[in-house]
Amino acid sequence: ITRDEAWALLTEFNKEPFHLKHAVTVEGVMRYFANELGYSDEADFWATVGLLHDLDFEMYPDEHCIKEQEIMRERNIDERIIHATASHGYGLTVDVKPEHQMEKVLYATDELTGLIGAVAIMRPSKSVSDLETKSVKKKFKNLKFAAGCSRDVIEQGAEMLGWELDYLIEKTILAMRSCESEYEKY
Repeated sequence: ITRDEAWALLTEFNKEPFHLKHAVTVEGVMRYFANELGYSDEADFWATVGLLHDLDFEMYPDEHCIKEQEIMRERNIDERIIHATASHGYGLTVDVKPEHQMEKVLYATDELTGLIGAVAIMRPSKSVSDLETKSVKKKFKNLKFAAGCSRDVIEQGAEMLGWELDYLIEKTILAMRSCESEYEKY
């Protein structure tokens, strides 16, 4: 599936700027991690998974990670993309376990990008360009801040990857910096 085809599919099921911005953010974050972790030859694949991971969330929030599998199968999308996108709902809505490092990165960073984004917009710059890990950690501990971002999922994701939480946060901030000009369009 090309980037244009993935975007057309995403925008068929998602209209809200918030959801489109999140999809583009996670797309860029996944591309960054593919390059950082030695999967540069699969960067487009990782990015596509990031772009499509919440395909069903806006229209089918009660069937998140379930309905998107059906939608993608109807359109003959690669089963690897279907498994990867569904796996970020592991233990929440589906029993599709993140297996590949790419799936673990998606699981770990999906919620974290939301938290980091919420911290960034509270700053005078409204940007991740000057955001530090310690600022995110402070807000991470405040469960009332960005309450919809599951700290448990973020911690489980770091554990799946074998990374310290601070390292995951630091790398995800850098990943978001790498693509901020793209997602800020929304």
